[in-house]
Order: sequence, then C-alpha cells, then structure tokens
Amino acid sequence: MNNIRTYILLAGSLFALASCNDFLDTIPDDRTDIDSEQKITNILVSAYPEVSTILISELASDNAKDNGALYDIYGQIQRDAYLWNDMTSEDTDAPKYIWDAHYNAICSANQALQAIELMGNPENLNPQKGEALLCRAYAHFQLANLFCMPYNPQTADQELGIPYTTTPETEVMPDGIERGTLSQVYENINKDIEEGLPLINDEAYSVPKYHFNKRASYAFAARFNLYYLRFDKVIEYASTVLGDNPVNDVRNWKSFSELATDFELRCNSYIAHTEPCNLMLVTAQSSWPYVHGPYGIGLRYGNAYNILLNEILPGPWGAYNQLFMSNGIWGFEQKYSFPKVNGYFEYTDKTAGIGFLHLVNVAFSIDELLLCRAEAYLLKQAPEADKAVADINILMNSMTGKTFTKEQLINYYAARKYMPLHLKSEDDRTIKKKINPQGFTIADSDTENLIQCLLHMRRIITVHEGLRWNDIKRYGIEISHNRDGQADDVLLVNDLRRAMQIPQEVIAAGLEANPRNN
Repeated sequence: MNNIRTYILLAGSLFALASCNDFLDTIPDDRTDIDSEQKITNILVSAYPEVSTILISELASDNAKDNGALYDIYGQIQRDAYLWNDMTSEDTDAPKYIWDAHYNAICSANQALQAIELMGNPENLNPQKGEALLCRAYAHFQLANLFCMPYNPQTADQELGIPYTTTPETEVMPDGIERGTLSQVYENINKDIEEGLPLINDEAYSVPKYHFNKRASYAFAARFNLYYLRFDKVIEYASTVLGDNPVNDVRNWKSFSELATDFELRCNSYIAHTEPCNLMLVTAQSSWPYVHGPYGIGLRYGNAYNILLNEILPGPWGAYNQLFMSNGIWGFEQKYSFPKVNGYFEYTDKTAGIGFLHLVNVAFSIDELLLCRAEAYLLKQAPEADKAVADINILMNSMTGKTFTKEQLINYYAARKYMPLHLKSEDDRTIKKKINPQGFTIADSDTENLIQCLLHMRRIITVHEGLRWNDIKRYGIEISHNRDGQADDVLLVNDLRRAMQIPQEVIAAGLEANPRNN
C-alpha cells in the first residue's frame, strides 16, 4: 500500500491507502494542476471513502453477542467495538483510519470543486460538480453517523458535530478549526445535496453504479432526509426512484436463495452491478469480511445462531425457514453469515503474501429505499399507513412469497413481548424492542406496531451492512451486550457511547473529544 499524507486536517499522521488516484500521491501544493475535465473526473475516483464503518457499526449493534472467552477475537477492534470502548487500535477498521479515509475523500471532492470554480464553472462540468457535492455530503454524513449523537432538532444545536470542510486544506491543523454543532453539519449536508442533485448525469460514467448516479443520489437524499426528520422530502426523493410500482426492481430473494450453494458465488450475485435492486456499490478496505464471514476465526463476538433464530428470521411469515434469506446462511453457531459481504484480497507482493483485504458493499438499494419511504409514510404528521403497508408488502412478497393486511401486521407485532434488557435465557430474545424516538413522535399504538414491523424488516435487509446501529440510535433502542464472566453492559437511551469517540490523534491535535458518561 502506498503511504499517502493525510493532508486535509487534524490527524497529523500518515495514512495507508490502496489503489489511490495519482493526484493523491503528493501533498496539495505539489500536485499537478487540475485543469481539465479528465483530471477532475479522475480525482473524483478518490472522493469515495476507502475504509468502511461497517465493522464498528455491526458489532456495536444488537446483531452481535459474546460467545465466551473460549473463542478468539480477530483484532482488538472487534472487542472494542462490541464493548463500546474508546478505540485506539491500529486495525484497518479503527476510528483513526475511518476518519482519515473520509477526510481524504472530502479533500478530493473539494479539490475537484475548487478546480471547477477556477475554470469558471462551465456547464460541461456540471456532472462532475454534482458528484463532488454528493461525495462531500456522503462522507460527512457517514462520519456524523459514527462520531455524533443521533439528529434531534430539539438538541442538535447543542450536540457536537464534526468539522465540515469545504476547501482543500494544506495544513494538518488549520487555525480555528472546530467541530461545530450537529445542526450545522446537517444543514451543510442538506445544502450540498440540494445543490448537487440536479447536476448529476449518468452519461458521465462508464459504470454508473460505482458512482453517485442519479438514482443513487436520490436514494442518498431520501435516507439523509429520513434521519433529518423531513418525511415529505423522503417520500418525494424515494418516489423519484421507486415510482408507484417498484415490484420489478426489488431483489428477487427466491431466485437468490436458489443459486448454487456457494458463498462466494452468492456474494458476487448480491453485489452485481447488473442487479436492478443495487443502486450504488462502494469498495473499501476492511477486515469485516473475515470478522463476520463463515470462517472459524473471530468467533468471540458475532451474529450468533440464537440472535438469528429468535430476533431476526421469524416473523408474520412464520418460522425462520419461511424467509427465503434463511436458505444460504453459512458459518458456525457463534456467527452466521448471509452471503452478502465477501472479502477480496489484493496482493501487493504475491511472493511475500502481502496485500490487503477489501469488500464491496451495496451502499444504496431499492429494498432499503422502499423501507425509507414506508417509514416516512408512517412518521409524517398525518400518517399514511395504507401506503406504508403497500410498500412493506412489495418487499415482504419478495422475501417470503406472502403479503399481509394492515390488521394482520399490527396484530402480529402487538402480540409480541418486548425483549428484556437482561436475558434469563436465550429464549427471552424476541424481534420486538422498546423504542424511544429521538426528536419525533409516533402517532398511536397501531403505528408503533407497523414501525416495529418496518424496523424488523430493515434489520433483516441490512444485516452485515452497518445500518442497524443507525436505527438503534435514531429510535433510542436500549440494548445490552452480554460479557462472559461479567454483568451485562447496557446501552441506555441517553448513553453518550452512542457517539463513538473521535480518534485520539485528533483529540491530541486540539479537537474537542466526545463527552463520556460520568
């Protein structure tokens, strides 16, 4: 891997990145002038973060349990993420590398935007400008989801944000740099999205699904506005992609489950750019494919059989085996893997066996977007439950071959008990957890039970992809992590560990740390 200076801010360290564009091989002052459409297009290849947030997010969520000291860990980051510790390790997935990779991506976007401005903002560069704005918004959004508390309009102007950088930095620690508030971060993300959306043009890409193509851009806008609690905007943006009848674009889970029993083959099918359900694919360095994958390593903390059997796979459709996804789960009792996120090892020196592991992840999909719209229908000021159920049923049918009435869904989830924070036995695990919405309200008990259905489906659809942690934060879901030989560690609704600690190198450079529980 090439050592490339993290010149954009704060860390004061060298960051190892692979497959970077040549423009990032030198500090900004020494770069070749970015003075042509091709050079701007090239630098935008590096405007997508090359380290993933998935490992930390999945292990911090309720998708993992402690299987006991008998089993090993795969790097200190696996343990620290599960225990909600402040993380100082040098693992690829550690906060230090996440922070640096995302600000590297932001710097590339800012370099492109500055070059376009210096060239007079010509109309032929509108697609590149749009992509740069969406990339800048996305990288900041990912950082905010990991290092900040959930957005709540009642508290966001008091919550710490992350530095929102809009110019290419040439100093490690520019004077006056501050984290700002979470409210300011969301305002800036929204501004970049709104400016960038109309500029996106798919004809600028040879393989659109590896970029912010038009449909992916609107899917990102929908997810962001869901977190921003602007539900009419969610419906508007999602409908631009979904239309009124997205049946043909959802993933055909039945056909997927009938593929040959081969983990790699199914993973490759899941992330195929020809799959209509997939809107945007991202690549990143990560050990997550090994940590969660069907391998006898890192078995200490994982998506164990008891979680799958009691919390994820059963539902209104019946037992776990009535869900098409359940056909094709690999692994061990301590951790089972859906064939979604495979590892791809790239050698830098085949003789020495040296290289790096990366993953390809479906960043935005029709399935998840459909659930964004359904959730917005339920949470808007005048809920539209029938429209939400129609969207839910499109996905439900693709997942199980069945559909349900609104009353059937309400009654099923109403009959389920809330899962207790402290388990007396594994049989206490259930699919339903108490929710404490952050900054929004749920109209009534029927709506809450439909939300329980929706959160359940989101958990299934996004398992191994990191989004469950965001849902736990947005809905203030209290969870506990068992610890072998110790009392359970409980994450309460106002626990400050819901915002992961920013890197120690950044704190040492002068940026304010996240507060911690007394």
